Order: sequence, then C-alpha cells, then structure tokens
Amino acid sequence: MAKQPKITYKKAGVDIDEADRAVAAVRKMARRTFTPGVLTDIGSFGGGFLLKGYQQPVLVSSADGVGTKLKVAFLTGCHNTVGEDLVNHCVNDIAVQGAVPLFFLDYFSVGKLDAKVAAEVVSGISRGCLANGCALIGGETAEMPGLYARGEYDLAGFIVGAVERKRMITGSTIQAGDLLLGLPSTGLHTSGYSLARKVLFEVAGHGADTQLAEMGGSVAEELLKIHRSYLTPLRALHDAGFLKGAAHITGGGITDNTPRILPKGLGVRIKLGSWPVLPVFELLRKLGRIPEQDWRRTFNLGIGMIVVISPRRLKKVAKILGSLREPWYHIGEVVRGRGVTYK
Repeated sequence: MAKQPKITYKKAGVDIDEADRAVAAVRKMARRTFTPGVLTDIGSFGGGFLLKGYQQPVLVSSADGVGTKLKVAFLTGCHNTVGEDLVNHCVNDIAVQGAVPLFFLDYFSVGKLDAKVAAEVVSGISRGCLANGCALIGGETAEMPGLYARGEYDLAGFIVGAVERKRMITGSTIQAGDLLLGLPSTGLHTSGYSLARKVLFEVAGHGADTQLAEMGGSVAEELLKIHRSYLTPLRALHDAGFLKGAAHITGGGITDNTPRILPKGLGVRIKLGSWPVLPVFELLRKLGRIPEQDWRRTFNLGIGMIVVISPRRLKKVAKILGSLREPWYHIGEVVRGRGVTYK
C-alpha cells in the first residue's frame, strides 16, 4: 500500500510565510498613519483607540468596498490606487454627518496571496489615511483558495469617526428655498463600473490601453482616477456653521442619494446644464445608448458631493470654497414635494 503523502497548509493553498511577509509590509505602512489616540500596534487581536476631546461624542461608522472597479485593477496590474479609493469613499460617507475620521480597518481577501500585490493595495489605503488624518489600526488579510479567480481579490473598508452630538449634521434644518451646491468629481469614483466596463470593453471593443481623445488619455487612466475626498471643504463649511446637509453622490446618482438627507415633505429641483458633465459620462451614454433615467441613476455625472446651504449664506460659502480653491456649482434648490426633478 502506497504511503499517504503528508498534506501541509501550504499544499492546501494557504502560505503562512507569504502572509507574514504581507503583514510585515502592512505594519510598516500602517504605523505611518498612527495618531496620538492609537493604543495598539498592527498584529494585535483588536485595535485600540483612545477617544479624547469630546463631551458627548457620537461615533459614526461606515463600511464599503470598491465594487467592480477592482476588475480594472486586475486587468491593468495597477493595485496602488484602489486602497485610496476605498478610504476616501468611507471618509465621505461619515463626513456628510459632520464626523471627523478617527480610524480605519481594511479587509483584503484573495485566493492565492501575493505579498507584493497586498502591499501595493495597502499603500493606497495608507496614503488615503494619511491624507485624511485617519489612523489605519488593523484589518484582515485572508487567503482563501478556490474562492477567487487567479489574480483577483476583494477589498472592503471600515471607518469610525466622531462628532459632538449637538454638532451632528442630520438635515433636520433643511427647508424649501435652500440651495444645492455641487462639488465636482474626478470621474466615476467607485460607482457604475459594471455598466462602464460593459460599454467600453464589450460594446465598444476598447482595451485598457485604448487612447480616447474625448478623455485625453487611455481607458485605464480614466477608469482608475481616484475617488476624491471631500473632507476638507465639508469640515470648513461645518466649522463655519453653514452646512445644513450633505449628500455623497455614489451608486444611485443624484436621483437616489439627494433625497436621503431631506426632511419629510421636501424634494429637490436640479437645474440641467448648471455644471459641466464630464466627457467620460457623455461618451458612455453615446456608446451604450444608455437611457437617460438609467444614466442619471448609475453615474455621478461630474458631481461627487452636494451641500445644502441657506441662500443668505451663499456669499460667505463661496468665499470659504474659494479660499480652498474648491470649484462649486449652484445646481438646484430644495422645494416642497418629494423626490428629484430635473429642469
């Protein structure tokens, strides 16, 4: 009878040594993001953070992913930007409620771990955390053979921020007549990639390296543009007492995201043509013959954040945004009714 071969964890598809190499790289990058509140090092079973300076702190948390934008990273071999996308997306989600980001955790899962790729992904996370003053205090790197296609992985992030209870932005003071100001996006951010990839790669037959005159670069360059953070302008407006509400424009577009911040009985009227729709969105609409309603509910169309202000504060708000060199567009108003209308 043949001798049964020894089966190790590595032969089963999990390489603990490669995981150790990945964690060593992560630890070095994460330590650069540590703020005074961090109490534990990377590798602890849990991350500890000391919350100071608040009287009645409200912890605001969010979890998100990068969606099928990851498919573009796999296709191009460019893995050092999706982590920054992830952090900025999560930061925006809590900043609209007035929260300052405190700490971040990531979840990176893959079929076969490559420490170099993992380090590239985390480099983006580290860069995003540094830019937003947020500490990367932990996470999980999971190697799960057979669950993912070769060369693919999944990525998720978890953020916690804090705001004084009395300063939390709830949208409760929004009223008819308030103004909607749109802050520009860099591109698709992290929404609509399933439709964009189908249109560009399948319908139009483009490759990642295809140069498109309308966008001034390649398909890959356009699709990998980083989802920007709006923390700085939101904090400036909030600190000045001018921010009545803010909506992060992600999946669902302006149509679905703006009503989420409105009190009952109110809707918004959006002024068509009041901001420049980015060329990539016009190109996608043309190539895919995308119905207008779908187009508006899938993409941000060049507006990544909407802020709601009182009309009497417009000059002061414009001055603040101008001092930050933050472009803005008056894109609509709050009205009585419900939902979003475009005129």
